[in-house]
Amino acid sequence: MKSKTSGLIFVFLYLSVFASSFTAQTGKPNSVVNNAEAEKWRQDLRYMAEEMPKYHKNLFHAVTREQFAAAVGRLSEKIPSLARHQIIVEMARIVAMVGDGHTNIAPTRDPKIGFRVFPIKLYFFADGLYVRAATREHADIVGTRVRRIGNVSTEQAYQSVREIIGRDNGMDAKFFAPFLLSMPEVLHALGMIKDMEECRFEVEKEGQTKAVTLKPFGQAQMMPPDTDLSWASEPNWIDARETAQQPTPLWLKDSQNKFWFEYLTGSGTVYVQFNQVGNKDNETVEEFSRRLLAFVDSNPVSRLVLDLRLNRGGNGDFARPILRGIIKADKIDQKGKLFTIIGRSTWSAAQFLVNELERYTNTILVGEPTGGKPNSFGDSHKITLPNSGITVRVSTLWWQQDERDKRQWTAPELAADLTFEDYRANIDPALKIALNYAGGKTLGLLLTEALSANDPQLAAARYKEWRTAPVNRYANAEEQVNRLGYELIGMKRLDQAIEAFKLNVAAYPQSANAYDSLAEAYLISGNRELAKKNFEKALALEPHMGSAIDGLKSLGPQ
Repeated sequence: MKSKTSGLIFVFLYLSVFASSFTAQTGKPNSVVNNAEAEKWRQDLRYMAEEMPKYHKNLFHAVTREQFAAAVGRLSEKIPSLARHQIIVEMARIVAMVGDGHTNIAPTRDPKIGFRVFPIKLYFFADGLYVRAATREHADIVGTRVRRIGNVSTEQAYQSVREIIGRDNGMDAKFFAPFLLSMPEVLHALGMIKDMEECRFEVEKEGQTKAVTLKPFGQAQMMPPDTDLSWASEPNWIDARETAQQPTPLWLKDSQNKFWFEYLTGSGTVYVQFNQVGNKDNETVEEFSRRLLAFVDSNPVSRLVLDLRLNRGGNGDFARPILRGIIKADKIDQKGKLFTIIGRSTWSAAQFLVNELERYTNTILVGEPTGGKPNSFGDSHKITLPNSGITVRVSTLWWQQDERDKRQWTAPELAADLTFEDYRANIDPALKIALNYAGGKTLGLLLTEALSANDPQLAAARYKEWRTAPVNRYANAEEQVNRLGYELIGMKRLDQAIEAFKLNVAAYPQSANAYDSLAEAYLISGNRELAKKNFEKALALEPHMGSAIDGLKSLGPQ
């Protein structure tokens, strides 16, 4: 059996070939490194490539050993023609190839990198990338939508920068991208601007487009690891919310407080913000949980909203008390009385808490998909590069609850995407949905009613209406209808089950499972021809699907 690092041996040989074959260059920020610097960067690159497989739980889970080695080799060859910031960005690209959020090179967390920022703060709202805040000097562009950054469109800029982000999923990338898109070194290294000392932003407001040229403001502030504090106000900055008529929404009221709650008298709601999975100096999560649940028990509480949208993790063990407390609280652990708000910053240990809430409580998830995966790599080990001092983080553990769970994120049952206008007006659509929730018929019940009336067209219309409703944007209709189909099979209502599965096939034509379930229903009903046809379609999409293979075998020779 090969050793874990044997596949990288040729990389180190490859690096050594280029160790001393280039002429000296100037040391200006925008210029290429000189001979001595190039050798030091090669040493750092070699060290990174050698150390990462030693500590990562499975470095090659998303990229092959050969692809990783080839990327390292290509960068080694290019180092003498690159400036410092370009080398760092290309190293970040290699690390991001590993494909998990806890494995990264992060300009937002590493002061040794020392990248600067332009005097703006960006955010991807539901309706686009906006300048949500800026220094007072640039107050005129606060609230504008960004159309172009440098020489590329906003979408092109995002697609480019996401490739250097260590990420668990697209929401994780969407969280980090705005920070990197305001860094001149990143924009220059990715070819969006020609000069690191200025960037042309094309922005739009009220139908009017204009171009503004910004210069670097100073070094990027380092983000804390376990709480999203990027929304906190700063002196001499103008925020788009400053003209709002409504008060600051609860989710932005006290983001630096690890955990707190407030009673909303008018609705009988307890709002709980849990911003970091860890104890305070003056109160543990255990003590807080007891205090919270004692308040729920002794007051007229009809609803509890747990807000995790700014929680980027911590120590997962500290989440247990709040989970146990909610499970024990029969008063609020009921469908329609317990809500959990999630979002792109909900990650790491906060994601694990979402996993447990989803599994063991009756909570309704509200907001946008999480930045983490239900099963994921985590617990970073820091590798400090010997010459530059830059930190490379690698995941050391694989956290798995169910190997069958392939979801890239946890999706909310009720979607509540934040638009720029919501933000500007201090409106919180997620909390609003939770407070106004009045129940209603599930997708399964809507379809059951139509199918029981032998009206497939009505079922199809209801299915389409439900799927296109904004609040159901992230809900997994395929899973719900698949479950309904098997419930109907269990009740011997085969014709209705077939119609339900056909809805999924029409809506998800690339889903092997949709065809497999329809095939099974046809098989049970005795329609061998259509069973065979749909098993074959499932296998065309997923050649190793065991249930479809077994289904075809059960049909015998054709």
